[in-house]
Amino acid sequence: MSGVTDTAPARSPWLSASAWRALFRDRPIIPLVALLVLLVVLFELGPSSVNLNWAAFVLRQAVPLAILAGCQTLTMLTGGIDLSVGAVASMSGFLVATLVGPQGLPVAILVALLAAGLAGLVTGIGVGIFRVHPLIMTLGMGLVVLGLSNVWQLQMVQTGSGVPAELRALGSNLFLGIVPYSLLVFVPLALLILLGLRRTGFGRLLYAIGDNPVAARLAGARAWQVIIVLYVISAVLAAIAGLLISGLNNTASVTLADSYVLPSVAAAVVGGTSILGGRGGFGGTIVGTLILTVITSLLNSLGYPAAVNQILFGAIIVAVAAAYTRVTAES
Repeated sequence: MSGVTDTAPARSPWLSASAWRALFRDRPIIPLVALLVLLVVLFELGPSSVNLNWAAFVLRQAVPLAILAGCQTLTMLTGGIDLSVGAVASMSGFLVATLVGPQGLPVAILVALLAAGLAGLVTGIGVGIFRVHPLIMTLGMGLVVLGLSNVWQLQMVQTGSGVPAELRALGSNLFLGIVPYSLLVFVPLALLILLGLRRTGFGRLLYAIGDNPVAARLAGARAWQVIIVLYVISAVLAAIAGLLISGLNNTASVTLADSYVLPSVAAAVVGGTSILGGRGGFGGTIVGTLILTVITSLLNSLGYPAAVNQILFGAIIVAVAAAYTRVTAES
């Protein structure tokens, strides 16, 4: 009786559905970069072409959104969220515009950052000590900041000097017509966030609190202290983004950055950060921000009206987020 040898070729593990799910779950930045490249190719095939001017435009638009999405990434790692970033960013730009004349730019920026830090401190105390849900606390704080900004606007509207020339240059100008000056702010911030999440105890605590807050507490972590510092950092980052948005648009308004709030959440989610906490990173958020910015540029180049842009933009966000949630779901 002779044996039969199975000579069928072994199936590549990359062809299995489980392998693709593992890729999306463990290394989401790889499929995200592939999606970004695909979108760039689609843009090239559209009515416009990909060139250095277009790349500079995309980067310039993406920088403030990426910073605000960094706020969402940090807070979402703990299972939270920060819906006050739009109000804080708007307040920051408006404060600088109204104070730069009588006080000078350095003092105006310092006051804006201190005001943002104070808002973040109150938010952190509410979430970390009084256990208010982050969604409710940050939404309420956003309304408080907006109200105070409106009061300040009524008091200072006659003394405002407009957006300082330095902020306009930083937010909208290009070095050699290619590289946005705003990268001078974004690159150091991005490195601090990336290294902070990977190499510091504070970063590891953010993941631990989001993944299993009970275990983190039993291990000796003082979650309330981490939460307070986290929301102060988020507010200061939002203030910096607000300065760049003000310079980019050459406008100072108490509602200037409101339209950035939901895209900042979407960029973090598309970038692989779980809104339930404990999973994600800023690297994926940066790619997610670029994806959303390229999508916006693609839709605008196709000449769709604003309403259609919003529908398609929202549908793409939901589809990408739902697909990622589906493939990364754990039992």
